[in-house]
Parts: sequence; C-alpha cells; structure tokens
Amino acid sequence: MPLTASPPSRPRLRFDRNELAGAFGDLGTDLPLLIGIIAASGVDSAGVLIMFGLMQVFSGLWYGMPMPVQPLKAFAALVIAQKIPGRVIFGGGLAIGVSMLVLSVSGLIDALARLVPKPVIRGIQFGLALQLATLALKEYVPADGLPGYALAAAAFLVTAVLLGNRRWPAALVVLALGVGYGLLFKLDVATAHRAIGLHLPGWQVPTWDNIKYGAILLALPQIPLSLGNSVLATKQVVEDYFPERRLSVRQISFTYGLMNLLNPFFGGFPVCHGSGGMVGHYTFGGRTGGSVVLYGLLFLTLGLVFSQGFQQIVQIFPLPILGVLLLFEALTLATLLRDISSARSELLLALLVGLLCSGLPYGYLIGLVVGTSLYYAMQRGWVGLGK
Repeated sequence: MPLTASPPSRPRLRFDRNELAGAFGDLGTDLPLLIGIIAASGVDSAGVLIMFGLMQVFSGLWYGMPMPVQPLKAFAALVIAQKIPGRVIFGGGLAIGVSMLVLSVSGLIDALARLVPKPVIRGIQFGLALQLATLALKEYVPADGLPGYALAAAAFLVTAVLLGNRRWPAALVVLALGVGYGLLFKLDVATAHRAIGLHLPGWQVPTWDNIKYGAILLALPQIPLSLGNSVLATKQVVEDYFPERRLSVRQISFTYGLMNLLNPFFGGFPVCHGSGGMVGHYTFGGRTGGSVVLYGLLFLTLGLVFSQGFQQIVQIFPLPILGVLLLFEALTLATLLRDISSARSELLLALLVGLLCSGLPYGYLIGLVVGTSLYYAMQRGWVGLGK
C-alpha cells in the first residue's frame, strides 16, 4: 500500500462499503484473543464484548480516522496462560490506565518520543509483523485441515486481486466467502438459537489488592509493548497515512489511559491503540473513523444479543479466513520498512529490533532499549552496522 499524502478534504466519518471492509481489517488479531480471555479467566463475556465495542466507537468518533482499539496483547497472553481471574484483570487495567494517564499529563511520554528514533519504531512494527504472520501461518491457516488450506488459498487469491479496489473491497468478498463456508459446514442452528438473549455488563469495583497484584502481574509486562507499539509506532503510522493530521503521542496515551480508567468498572478487558490495528483497517479500505465505529457496533451486537453463547457462535467463522486477513496486515506492516531501506545501517538496525521484539521474552522492552542504544552509538561512531 503506497504511502501518499491524504487529501485535506477527507471527512472524519464516512459509512460506505470501503469503511465496512476496513472494519474487519483487525478481526484476525482481536477475535481469538477475546475468545481466549473469556475462556481462561471466566469473566462475563457481555462486559468484555460490550465495553470493547464501546471503546471502538469512542475511538472512531474521537479521532475521526481508522484508529481502532485492541486487547492488550502481553496482558492477554498472561491471562490466557495463567488463567488469571477477572478481579485481578480489572485491577491491572486500572493500574495501566493510571500509568498511561500520568505519562500523558506529565509530558514524560513526549520526552520518550523524542528519544526513540524512527528506525527503532520501524523495527517494532516489523517485529509485530513477524508475530502476526507466524500466528496466521502456524495457527489459523492450518486450522481446518485440507478444506481450510483450499479456503485460505482462495481467500489469498481474492485479496491479492482486489486489494485496494474501492468498488469491490477485498475484505467484504473474503468475509462473504468465510460466512458462506461457515453456514454450509459449521452452523448448528440449535446452538445459535440458545445463544440469543439480551445481556448487559455488570458493575465491578476492584479492591486495592486487585490493583496491586494486577499492576505487578499484568501491567508491568505490558507497558514496554504499549510504549513501543501502541503509542510511538501508532503515531508513526498516523504520520505515514494521514500526514495532514498533527497527532501527538500525548493525545494517544491520554485516550489509552482514559479508556482503561472506565473499562474495568463495567467488566471490560484493558485495551490500547495499536499500529497493527490501524494498518489493518487502512489496508482493507478504512480511511475515516467510520470503519472503527462499524467495527465497534459488531462487538456491541455480539455482547448485547449473543454473549451467552459467544464462544460457540464464533466457531462458525473459519479461522483460515482470519489467517489471510492477518497475513495481509502483517505484510503491510513489513512494507513500512521501505522508507528507511536506502540507509543500510538503519535498515539493519530495524531488522535487528524486529527480531528481538518477535523472538524474545519481553522482546519489545529489549528491542526498544537495545535498538535505541545502538542507534545513538552508531551516531557517535562507536559501532557500525554497515553503510
């Protein structure tokens, strides 16, 4: 996807077929995480889905561009792996909300943004691309065996041909293919019928102990990833795709913190902004906040009407389709490296940061620190990564 200057007259909100197609650009990342979180922690699915949908609507209206929210990834991985209960999740959400709000209001986030150079941010994005591509190819595409491979191949071909087509958005055609496959081969009418019913989120009040343990177990491991990908890399994507919009890291961290001060009290899972999510929406057609609002309405509907059988309902949709969407999101993220490709040392640094981020425990923290240190060492002539 070429990085071209956005037209000054671009509306903040639009609701058309391309915004609808863009709305599904991040589904492959979010949906499996939400399913895993609900299954592992036992939290009320209505609260998780409704608040996730509301935060999408809030972000779309606030920014007027395809700035979606995502479940906190390191947070989610720990919850799923350790089956951490809801009360600690909500406490950790408050802890990270306060932390990001303090960074924003104090201006410390601006100092960090000035410190971290562009090649390191590109490396963080490349690391995320590697993780997304690995997830797509190892977990999603093979999920349904031979029929799934055939479905994924058809979806890949359709996406490659139609990507960027404003009349026939690729994501809508691919999603129609997935829905048709699911209805023909996976639909259990009795299960779907039992899942229908109105549900509202419940009120939650984390205790001091919940906040303390949530901060230690969940918030601390998440903060490096959030600083690198959710704030710094997201601002870079805004500059890439919407150069006319002067969006600061302080604004991004402010809404990040604000959402997580509200979410826990209604049973919502902690969320962030993310460069990958924005790239996903943009790749498949989203150009305004409309794509994010439409995406939020999908989760609001699931939470209000289908949350009772959410885990069963979503099994209807084939994972190979999500894998293809995720793979194209990863490829688009990886192509952002091209604006530093002419400088060999900067490109090698970005590739190194990406490998560290994707391959090591606490990789985003290590990549951020090592990459930034190497950059300034290179500037002073202490080390060299090529010419």
